[in-house]
Amino acid sequence: MGETNQNANKKMKWALLLLNAIFLTIGACGGPMVMRLYFIHGGNRVWLSSWLETGGWPINFVPLLVTYFLRRRKEGPAAKLYFMRRPVFVAATVIGILTGLDDYLYAYGVARLPVSTSSLVLASQLAFTAVFAFLLVKQKFTPYSINAIALLTIGAGVLALHTSSDRPEGESSKEYFMGFFMTVAAAVLYGFILPLVEMTYKKARQALTYTLVLEIQVVMCFFATVFCTIGMAINKDFKGMGQTTATEDHHRQVHIPPIPAHAIPREASEFGLGETTYYVVLVCSGLVWQGFFLGAIGVIFAGSTLLCAIIIAVLLPMTEILAVIFYKEKFTAEKGVSLVLSLWGFVSYFYGELKHSKEKSETQTPETEMAVDISVTTPS
Repeated sequence: MGETNQNANKKMKWALLLLNAIFLTIGACGGPMVMRLYFIHGGNRVWLSSWLETGGWPINFVPLLVTYFLRRRKEGPAAKLYFMRRPVFVAATVIGILTGLDDYLYAYGVARLPVSTSSLVLASQLAFTAVFAFLLVKQKFTPYSINAIALLTIGAGVLALHTSSDRPEGESSKEYFMGFFMTVAAAVLYGFILPLVEMTYKKARQALTYTLVLEIQVVMCFFATVFCTIGMAINKDFKGMGQTTATEDHHRQVHIPPIPAHAIPREASEFGLGETTYYVVLVCSGLVWQGFFLGAIGVIFAGSTLLCAIIIAVLLPMTEILAVIFYKEKFTAEKGVSLVLSLWGFVSYFYGELKHSKEKSETQTPETEMAVDISVTTPS
């Protein structure tokens, strides 16, 4: 019976890993594309874009309510409404504030850089994640994972060969390099956030269920959104003044007082693809980015910090290909080489993980193996 439960637990973990990897793929590829679409066609509010990265957090209440009603049907009125304890809540709050700052740094970079260039810079996140994972969660490296990190880092370096021609028209060198350095800062910070999430899991001192992971996601994204909302308020994104109009009468300028107008509706009316499309872009951005964050913490839960970072790094050349298709960016030989190296690194990592998992199952007994609880019932 114990061995049967163990096998079922493993299958469920693989299913969760696959599901969250799909969420992460959609978010990592779709998020930058939708965000760049906003900036290309006239959007210029960085804090609003930052807010959208985590603003879709209420959608997580859907699976949380489903799991709650499943528990309630099984356990009756004794079923807990939530599992999160104070230490985990505090940790999730801190991570959420850091995530809000990272959202702003990343959105600023995307506003100034082409998708291909921002993806290139973010590839450096893998190296930062590896370093912080080693320091914070004592991440163990195998020859296969080291090979994957090396290949993905080289792939990012190859992409760097074509960045000099990527500066958008009409953008100053100062703006371009500010976007570049802000994106580097975002890569460093997120490289720190990922292992911090894993450390929170390990230090939780309570049963780690997928329901708890969803609760952590809600708290993280809520406080990240609060951080960005404060930024929007300071930037006056919730209010603004209409443009002053003027008429000419017998060579005299008659200035009409400015008409109060909210900044976001005014930007929507001037959006290149139309006002309705503007709001569709905002909604899609919020949903797609929520998939990214949910997928990231889910992959860390079912896999590891390093696996999450490697999946993100592998998806960066995919994002470049999408930019080539939809935004007509050039597909250079460097991008092709980078794509091959990224896929090679990805296969190398997974081959090593499968080999390690096989060796572990041969030497480990059910009594010595510690499984992670993935149930939706109340932990004992």
